[in-house]
Amino acid sequence: MHHTPRKRFGQNFLHDPHFVGKAIAAIAPQPEDNMVEIGPGLGALTAPLLEVLARLSVVEIDRDLIGRLRQRFPRERLTIHEGDALKFDFSALGPALRVVGNLPYNISTPLLFHLARFADQVQDMHFMLQKEVVARMAAAPSCAAYGRLSVMLQYRFHIEPLFEVPAGAFNPRPRVTSAFVRLRPLRPLPHPARDEGIFASIVTSGFSTRRKTLRNALRSHLEDADFAALGIDPLLRAENLSVADFVRLANHVVARHGQS
Repeated sequence: MHHTPRKRFGQNFLHDPHFVGKAIAAIAPQPEDNMVEIGPGLGALTAPLLEVLARLSVVEIDRDLIGRLRQRFPRERLTIHEGDALKFDFSALGPALRVVGNLPYNISTPLLFHLARFADQVQDMHFMLQKEVVARMAAAPSCAAYGRLSVMLQYRFHIEPLFEVPAGAFNPRPRVTSAFVRLRPLRPLPHPARDEGIFASIVTSGFSTRRKTLRNALRSHLEDADFAALGIDPLLRAENLSVADFVRLANHVVARHGQS
């Protein structure tokens, strides 16, 4: 049965058996794992995962693909959640969750932010993503790729780029090189924010205009006296700060408000 890939769902199906094998080896599924696959598509990862797993959950939005999956795999082993992964409540799947997927590139960044909300119950995550997105996820401070995505994910996860995947490994062929990446939640958090909402707000403000100095970008949060108290140069830019630095700024704001 032929399936025409749908651009609106960002469908680029992995088909190269070499890279399927490398992905499965990196995931290293175990029979009793609590695993969910996002966007199983034509089942390139689904089938080899089910050769090992007792059962697998998947989240798929394309009804045509859901029909194919139901015909191909027994319902007692494959649980299909029909809908948008951006709106899916991953907490409903239980603890020690392992998340895998060849993520649609058109929603990868918001999907990563959505998944980060469930870090407390996640064991690990393995994703196929655009190479540039993986570079941003793992970037160090003062690198061009370092930004909001880097800080917000590195706050919660250890990020390990594993291998690159050429465009020819997919159908249709994307215009970009891909990469496979592993995320493992940090437990305990090395730099916990006292108020994660304020931390997120400061990170967002800091990177809202990359060329602005901290003094200008964070004007609504901090004054020169605050930067002086923390020993942080207000003429630096957000890209120069580590995750720990952003947490220090956020915790200082929380403490200052508590005193006022």
